[in-house]
Amino acid sequence: MSSLSAIFFDLDGTLVDSSIGIHNGFTYTFEQLGVPSPDAKTIRGFMGPPLETSFASCLPEDQIESAIQLYRSYYKEKGVYEAQLFPQIKELLTELAKQYPLYITTTKNTPTAVDMTSHFGIDRFFDGIYGSSPQALHKADVIRQALTTHDLAPENVVIVGDTKFDMIGAQETGIKKLAVTWGFGDEKELMTYQPDWVAHQPTDILRQLQ
Repeated sequence: MSSLSAIFFDLDGTLVDSSIGIHNGFTYTFEQLGVPSPDAKTIRGFMGPPLETSFASCLPEDQIESAIQLYRSYYKEKGVYEAQLFPQIKELLTELAKQYPLYITTTKNTPTAVDMTSHFGIDRFFDGIYGSSPQALHKADVIRQALTTHDLAPENVVIVGDTKFDMIGAQETGIKKLAVTWGFGDEKELMTYQPDWVAHQPTDILRQLQ
């Protein structure tokens, strides 16, 4: 697609199946805090929004910062190694990187996102890796940071993502939306955000964006 100037990728649930490490990180955190852990379905709903949002839904305010630190400590030491790339991702990135600048925009914090992409050997495909920070908490904030840093026109950028948070972030920043159905999001829910494209496997992305 000649009008496309860059592609933004979500990380968890889009490029990387990190569900086991994320689940274990949350259960470890609740165990360390001495509070009951939510059920597996609830924890799966934590895969997408910022940690601050997830913990605020089930913990008192004075425990949120401790929870975030416990989670990140576990994830840095163990969780990142409990993940795996989805099939065909390296092939997809290899082909797309020949034609477009690629960036990661994730609500994972930036150091963890950098560590994870390096661990899987895909960091070389990206011109920038942008994660959440106190200044850029939500997906739209992260997207705006990448757009501004690289002077990109929103209408010429697409985000590839698996959850409603990616779709909402795209709507709030004016970029295009490509929803993938193999990740953490619910396909029916994704469709309510009227994505510009839908991919059921990585090869669909190549066909739609080339």
